[in-house]
Amino acid sequence: MPGYILALDQGTSSSRAVLFDRAGRPAAQAAREFPQIYPQPGWVSHDPEAIWSSQLAAARDAIAQAGVGAGDIAAVGITNQRETTVVWDRRTGAAIGDAVVWQCRRTAGICDDLKARGLEPEVRARTGLLIDAYFSGTKARWLLDNSGDPAGTQMRAEAGDLAFGTVDSWLVHKLTAGREHVIDATNASRTMLYNLREGRWDERMTAELRIPRRMLPRVVDSSGVVAETDAAIFGRPLPIAGIAGDQQAALFGQACFTAGSAKNTYGTGCFILQHTGDRPVFSEGGLLTTVASRIAGRPDEPYGQRFALEGSIFIAGAAVQWLRDGLGIIKTAAESEPLAASAPSSDGVYVVPAFAGLGAPHWDMYARGTIVGITRGTTAAHIARATLESIALQTLDVVELMERETGVAMPELHVDGGAAANSLLMQIQADVLQRPVVRAAVQETTALGAAWLAGLAVGFWRDERELGQLATGGARFEPRMRAGERAALLAGWRRAVERAKGWAQ
Repeated sequence: MPGYILALDQGTSSSRAVLFDRAGRPAAQAAREFPQIYPQPGWVSHDPEAIWSSQLAAARDAIAQAGVGAGDIAAVGITNQRETTVVWDRRTGAAIGDAVVWQCRRTAGICDDLKARGLEPEVRARTGLLIDAYFSGTKARWLLDNSGDPAGTQMRAEAGDLAFGTVDSWLVHKLTAGREHVIDATNASRTMLYNLREGRWDERMTAELRIPRRMLPRVVDSSGVVAETDAAIFGRPLPIAGIAGDQQAALFGQACFTAGSAKNTYGTGCFILQHTGDRPVFSEGGLLTTVASRIAGRPDEPYGQRFALEGSIFIAGAAVQWLRDGLGIIKTAAESEPLAASAPSSDGVYVVPAFAGLGAPHWDMYARGTIVGITRGTTAAHIARATLESIALQTLDVVELMERETGVAMPELHVDGGAAANSLLMQIQADVLQRPVVRAAVQETTALGAAWLAGLAVGFWRDERELGQLATGGARFEPRMRAGERAALLAGWRRAVERAKGWAQ
């Protein structure tokens, strides 16, 4: 059998490609950036052709770097920025406009209309999501309404001449020279159009958003051969055998396969996902219910689906960037660790980085950033340490809510992302959680998850047990903070958060 799996990791600012060997190690990797488009304040767009060209170039770069050919690749796995939406003409393959990116807030008015019609409970019960501009369904509606000829565009959509998809759909379309129109279940579950319980497109939600069924992609498994690449792409056809949204791919790449297991990705913000097994848990506290993976051949799981609860924290690594760019107390993000470590504690100082409001579990759009507890003796080191503590404490708030709502204890937290390289932050995280924190041995966990899903489908790896054995070896942080010290830290944090809430009102 060929010796590599090719993972395509299409992100918000760059497209990456990684070749993984049988041991799950990166043999070669490459990345290509592409432009960000900001048409108006609060709007974010991408050129779909730039997404494709950058991803193709990265893949070819990685293959060339490894000195291998298509015959050495067993399968292709895809992971992608979630919710970003593309609508294109099936005949020409041309997008009808720029992709609307997950960060974009241009569909807030459509969301307000859905809320005014009293649809919030229906959306939550059917899709596991909140009504928010974050998700893909309203983005598709906007693209149809703002094409220059809304009535004509709607007619083309209803006739089946237009295709809707997230970035995985767009990449498969391109990789197969337009022959396949698919979306995997994890990405489908982020559209606000997918019924979690029934494992299919929801008739009520597609009707409410007037998204014609004929433009929707076929929902496929996260692990399974769904198509072959066109021979012209890599020199010979390759099976496309794994697809998952980036956060679900990271959950899988962290070997979080069973209920209770969880991961946190520390990027600009934090994305915490806890596996809930074969049952969706519908949150009362603002968490999102999502498909963790869909793998055929599991008769005990509805439609082969496994589920997760997700909590989003708006500001994590961005708080460290603020120390660098806003306050100027560090020159690089890496300097935050030694500076914070030079203070044995934050000495009663708390930073609440609510620069854009507070996400889960507070959901306060009027909260604003605060620094409290400053005295004449406060130094830059105290503020740096308090900033790292704020990332860990926000994570604790979400973890506690997850455990309450699932009724399942989280034995340890698996971590990845840029800020996970900060060992002091990871130790603080273990201390406040009072459980081990396990840092991924392979930094490219998102790409690894896509590779594992593809490899399972073609027999490159046998099963999840083998993958779990490959996942060992990352750094492990055990809690060591005294109980009284932890209690005082948490009490002060909760007081500080209350002072940040509602500030902009």
